[in-house]
Amino acid sequence: MLSQISRPKAMSPFRRVRAAALATSVGFGLALAPMAWAEVTQPAPPTQSAPAVQLPSFAPLVKKVTPAVVNISVIEKAGSVDEGDQTQDQDMGPDQGGPQQGFPQSPFDEFLRRFFEQQGQPFGKQGQPFGNMPQQPHAQRVALGSGFIIDPSGYVVTNNHVVANADKVTVIFQDNSKHPAKVIGRDSKTDLALLKIDAKEPLPYVGWGDSNAAHVGDWVLAVGNPFGLGGTVSTGVISARGRDIHSGPYDDFLQIDASINRGNSGGPTFDLNGQVIGINTAIYSPNGGSVGIGFAIPSSLARPVIEQIKEHGKVERGWLGVQIQEVTPEIAQSLGLAKPEGALVADVTNGGPAAKAGLKQGDVILSFNGHDITKVRDLPLVVAQTPVGQKAKLEVLRNGKQTPLDVAIGPMPENPQQVAQNDDQQGQAENTTAMGVKLAPLNEQLRREAHVPKSVKGVIVTAVADDSPLAALGIQPGDVIQSINQQPVTTPQQAEAKLKEAQTGKKNALLLINRHGTNEYLALSLASAGAND
Repeated sequence: MLSQISRPKAMSPFRRVRAAALATSVGFGLALAPMAWAEVTQPAPPTQSAPAVQLPSFAPLVKKVTPAVVNISVIEKAGSVDEGDQTQDQDMGPDQGGPQQGFPQSPFDEFLRRFFEQQGQPFGKQGQPFGNMPQQPHAQRVALGSGFIIDPSGYVVTNNHVVANADKVTVIFQDNSKHPAKVIGRDSKTDLALLKIDAKEPLPYVGWGDSNAAHVGDWVLAVGNPFGLGGTVSTGVISARGRDIHSGPYDDFLQIDASINRGNSGGPTFDLNGQVIGINTAIYSPNGGSVGIGFAIPSSLARPVIEQIKEHGKVERGWLGVQIQEVTPEIAQSLGLAKPEGALVADVTNGGPAAKAGLKQGDVILSFNGHDITKVRDLPLVVAQTPVGQKAKLEVLRNGKQTPLDVAIGPMPENPQQVAQNDDQQGQAENTTAMGVKLAPLNEQLRREAHVPKSVKGVIVTAVADDSPLAALGIQPGDVIQSINQQPVTTPQQAEAKLKEAQTGKKNALLLINRHGTNEYLALSLASAGAND
């Protein structure tokens, strides 16, 4: 017990400081004694304590917005839950992006268990409600989430993963009234969904805010249905912007430290004006509970998606028809870029918008319609939001020079990975070795063994020495070298000559390779690399 712990008597910090100050003043007084008579001692002015800062009350804001925030109850289709996906929120553990299954038991677990049993709701193993109970092979499961009304006629926004496998959806209001809901449309790429309930009279609703105007450090309010407890409010600040948690191609999350947990999925993040600037979607959690790192889809991304679903029942996105990759410092140096930025075009889809506009493999897209492309993921975001048929202006780097291009954005196909079926006429060249890698002509047998598409031309790597500089670069057997320093190579002898040319001049070698149908640029610095033939 605390009363049984003895503490040694010690001088308080204030007294230590005061004693030290007195000792110092005595020392100075002795040292400056001849001048002491000329000094007039003035009493120190009384210190004035700073006025206490009063934090704002969120009560008026809560009263304003909570009537439009609802709970979502979903009865899922039998057998639709994949093993390991036993939570209704996307919880990211420290090692992987999947849900964390369990945390240490505590005396509080028994309290929670009794509470949920009294509510007639299941409580899972190790203190995790709603989802970790053993499921029968064909049993239906109840999932819980949150949502908010955006229209007085009854349109409700939530997360796609809340209703993705829904057999029956029920919207529950703050007064515990229940309303059956219809799923109008879903978008898995942004994890958004729109529901509709029949309303006999206008419903309370909330409006969209501008997430682009939100700053790190701004206050936010999260409202939702954590663990099925019902309307719950938590506050915090925006911790970061533009987070990529690798959950989809259009990740651009707001990171917030307002407490959100399982069941908060689909609930709104409000600014101090009571406008929705985010939709709570995922948490980073080593134990399944909130640790103050939550992620919300920004309204700037969510609003146009929801508007398309409301109008068309689906989302139509712009499509450029390119495969892109990050510009690394090594690649930037090889291409003559001052810094690693932009999106490097690794492949251009035949017949796509980019191909028609003259975009070429090896181009670096620096800007799109006035938006600077600083990171590779910036490009898919702005292209997807561009209306189909609209002309877009691109600024690309080609052979060290900036080139403007105009492209007409097309509709994204169901399968964007379209591969042209071009006949491959390969000459009968002999095998050779360069820089510690064995190169062979790309014949039909090697194509089949390495799963190389017919449209890919180049030379195939059949072996890599351990001490080869290309091994350190990641080259492996089965890779197809298509070009070196943006010059196509179709025979092993051409590839050998290009590599030796770069090695002799101690230049960087920019290689375009194809691995199992995917193009990728690799940059090798030969200034300090020891190349072995």
